[in-house]
Amino acid sequence: METIILDANKSENIDLCAGVLKTGGTVAFSTETVYGLGANALDEDAVAGIFLIKGRQKDNPLIVHVASVDDVNPLVCDIPDLFDFLVEKFWPGPLTLIMKKSSIVPYNVTAGLDTVAVRMPDHPVALALIRAFGNPVAAPSANPSGLPSPTKAKHVLNDIGGKIPYILDGGDCDVGIESTVLDISGEIPVILRPGSVTYDELRSVIGVVDNFSSPGGSGTAGISGTLRIAESMTDATPKSPGLKYRHYSPKTPLTAVTGPPEKTADYIISRVNEGAAALMFDDFAFSHPYVMTLGRFDDHITQASLLFDTLRKLDDIGVSDIFAQVPEMDGLGFAVANRLLKAAGENIINLS
Repeated sequence: METIILDANKSENIDLCAGVLKTGGTVAFSTETVYGLGANALDEDAVAGIFLIKGRQKDNPLIVHVASVDDVNPLVCDIPDLFDFLVEKFWPGPLTLIMKKSSIVPYNVTAGLDTVAVRMPDHPVALALIRAFGNPVAAPSANPSGLPSPTKAKHVLNDIGGKIPYILDGGDCDVGIESTVLDISGEIPVILRPGSVTYDELRSVIGVVDNFSSPGGSGTAGISGTLRIAESMTDATPKSPGLKYRHYSPKTPLTAVTGPPEKTADYIISRVNEGAAALMFDDFAFSHPYVMTLGRFDDHITQASLLFDTLRKLDDIGVSDIFAQVPEMDGLGFAVANRLLKAAGENIINLS
């Protein structure tokens, strides 16, 4: 199969991709977070195609994308009071909400769970595609499971070209990391995956949020913003993508280095001089062909937007190892750190 990149600014290309979805197929499309691999969320066979293309574990649930708040009602059997406050503040946008699912949502979408993850993307291409299709769209990131998520159409083509007919190219993704996932299906809201909607932003709307979205699995975040890192989930079926399995990893082994940036920079410079590649903050980097930068130490917005593309570029250098500085786990920096630590797996050096 030839994969064609389509200009998403042309309405006929939106209609073409919607037609693929209507026949049970899959297409890739741009969102504000990362490129998604979409299929009919209400068609079990179509959803199975997503898992096949990605090589995704069947106990890893998908996020269902809608084009309006009204589209949520048929998907869930109980809408908490908190829902209205959250969508008024954060939708459309990079916030996914988990609620009790209705019977029309296939169980392969939810990995057999009685909850479903739903979000309304803040991107004209994604919204236009969902509206043209006329049904909710299940869509994880458009890449093989475990690799860095795609933030450009060419990333998708490199990753899964030949497996899907079309990529709707709406430009580079602005946010650059996946959505925040918030579970509101129980009595206490729980952040399952950090993203650009931060802990403090959510707390300003709903009060204290019990947070166990640590890079390794579960943990807690209190008023002070401290985080307890816990072990990764290994047995239970996770309610959210990004909890159980290693994600976001370049093909080259990645080591995440945490601690004060002065210390992590000195350590990484020594490893670069030994032949490794490095991902460093602008204000601590040095000129070297094996060094790429991620934005200033305190510029988490730039770090998020550049992260996955830069990890892919580092992969292309052809060295045996990559070492990365990790930002402070505060605000959006928490989400960037989450992605780096998940990508590193057990390869974490703490210099605190």
